[in-house]
Amino acid sequence: MRLKYLTLAAVCGFFAFWAQASDLSEKLESSDYVLLMRHTRAPGLGDPPRYTLDDCKTQRNLSSEGRSQAVVVGNWLKKQGVKTADVRSSAWCRCKDTAERLNFKGFKVEPTLASFFDDMDQAPERTQALQKFIAERRQSKGPQALILVTHHVNIHAYMGENIASGDMVLAKVDGQGKMLSYQLIPRPD
Repeated sequence: MRLKYLTLAAVCGFFAFWAQASDLSEKLESSDYVLLMRHTRAPGLGDPPRYTLDDCKTQRNLSSEGRSQAVVVGNWLKKQGVKTADVRSSAWCRCKDTAERLNFKGFKVEPTLASFFDDMDQAPERTQALQKFIAERRQSKGPQALILVTHHVNIHAYMGENIASGDMVLAKVDGQGKMLSYQLIPRPD
């Protein structure tokens, strides 16, 4: 009798996992959802003085833990049923490295995802630009997921909440790219 209940619990658990996985991938296939992701672990705060975007050695970069985390997130997304994705990244090396390690056949740098940590007064203008980009991309992305790898400040300005390195936000958006609701997805281990 106990084995019967354990088997039933395992089957129910499998179907619950599958339903959740299917739900995430189905949402990301629609034009109503976008996935924002904070770059994975890059120790420190901000960037060193006189950093340049053309030279990764002058920036705060992913640690070995952060590089591994990005691979884990990419594998986790695929296990959730996300088969193809239009991955966009900030120009900062820690974001590009995260986007590359998600392993969705490349990524493109998107200027609206650039950090404004050095000038927080840019938040409203940058958020509007991000909304416009999302509105445009959602119309032409087709059934592939739209994954945006960016920075803490960008995500906070867009959704109003702090998230940890490698965390994701599944945002339901309207036709103007404004967030209607969201679900926080903690970085999988």
